[in-house]
Amino acid sequence: MTQTYKTVWANCLKIIKDNLGPENEQVYKTWFEPIVPIQLEGNVLTIRVPSQFFYEWLEEHFIDLLKHTIRLQLGPNGMLKYSILMDTSIAETPITTNIPSTGRQATFNRAKDVPLVIKSDDQNQELPNPFIYAGITKIRINSQLNANYTLENFVEGDCNRLARAAGFAVAENPGRTSFNPLLLHGGVGLGKTHLAHAIGIKAKEKDPDKSVLYVTSEQFLQQYVDAVKNRNTNDFVHFYEMIDFLILDDIQFWATKGIHTQEAFFHIFNYLHQKNRQIIITSDKAPSELGTLEPRLLSRLKWGLAADLGTPDVETRIAILKQKLANDGIEMPQDVIEYIAYNINTNVRELEGALISLIAQSSLNHRQITLDLAKQMIDKFVKSTTREITIDYIQKVVCDYFKLPIESIQSPTRKREIVQARQLTMYFAKKMTKSSLAIIGLQCGNKDHATVLHACKTVANLNETDKQFHYWVDELEKKFRE
Repeated sequence: MTQTYKTVWANCLKIIKDNLGPENEQVYKTWFEPIVPIQLEGNVLTIRVPSQFFYEWLEEHFIDLLKHTIRLQLGPNGMLKYSILMDTSIAETPITTNIPSTGRQATFNRAKDVPLVIKSDDQNQELPNPFIYAGITKIRINSQLNANYTLENFVEGDCNRLARAAGFAVAENPGRTSFNPLLLHGGVGLGKTHLAHAIGIKAKEKDPDKSVLYVTSEQFLQQYVDAVKNRNTNDFVHFYEMIDFLILDDIQFWATKGIHTQEAFFHIFNYLHQKNRQIIITSDKAPSELGTLEPRLLSRLKWGLAADLGTPDVETRIAILKQKLANDGIEMPQDVIEYIAYNINTNVRELEGALISLIAQSSLNHRQITLDLAKQMIDKFVKSTTREITIDYIQKVVCDYFKLPIESIQSPTRKREIVQARQLTMYFAKKMTKSSLAIIGLQCGNKDHATVLHACKTVANLNETDKQFHYWVDELEKKFRE
């Protein structure tokens, strides 16, 4: 009975699934279910894969399994061709990759549905994946860790005890605990970055040969953009695949941008996780509030432990101040320390900022640090410390004022009261934040920039012509100034 390309590939999938085993079911679904067989000519089977990155991943990670499977089905001379589905807007520019020390080449045409065949001058020799020879070797890298951020000077309290304990466990046994990935989340200035650096430093101390890298999500995105421009995305991916301990800071930065960056990180994440490499990610939002990230990346973030860093209580704030003073070799009256701790209750960053301001006042004006001086300085500091105005905060104030759930602004409903609240949110977001019209629209019901611009003009006009609307705008502005 003559085999068709569909039956051959169906038999291949059975063998592949059996070899991977039930523990790798997700790997099978991710990397083999999307493949579509399209042609069988003699002993050559052609399969279509979704992208060039997908093809590269198969060749690098599953080449032996694919080779074994194809030869079982098509005989010892069985071969596999790849057809990569790509955007037709990309010019058909041939890309030739030389493989060092072999004299062989891999030639690709970047057009839709062009079969890719790796050719060799010597058909009897096995041709390795061209992308793994990108000139990257196991090198010593600058970890970008701040030596001042250690576990020893990270003050523990009820607000961060779980996160610190999990971090210590990860540092002692990276990649081997159930805390992989470890997602540290909490508001601004609560110590996420400090703890992430501290865990990396501890892991590096335990094993100096381990490659540990701290990178912000903005740096990662810029590196990816540069790699795309320079056509060396493979080098970019392989570099990150070599990291033993990756720390990615502020992933919420990708919530409104970086779709392709998220896809690249998704594959890097999968590789590192499968190799039991440790991943730490920080965010100023809990996983449940990161809904604008790619769903499959978001699901990966939920695999390990999400540890919250909350606002420190007064005892913890006092301990933080005392440690800061001890590190700097400064003595300060207990009543002054307590006054600062009781009056600055937002986050650690502002707490330390108030302490530095008080020390500066004392030093520059040659005044002794007393409770009276602390009261004068703290009163001014609190008044001058304005609340950070964000789109999320504006949405909350507007919805509280009109007694509406926040979700209503992000819904597609056209009810008049919700439309007005949404327009007011857009108006104040444009006026009081540095966000672009596109980002404002995205966070206000996934609207485009033209809709935001129209909303701002509408509110401005009604503010001048409608007494009720003018009253709303005036009252909301007062609330933002509170």
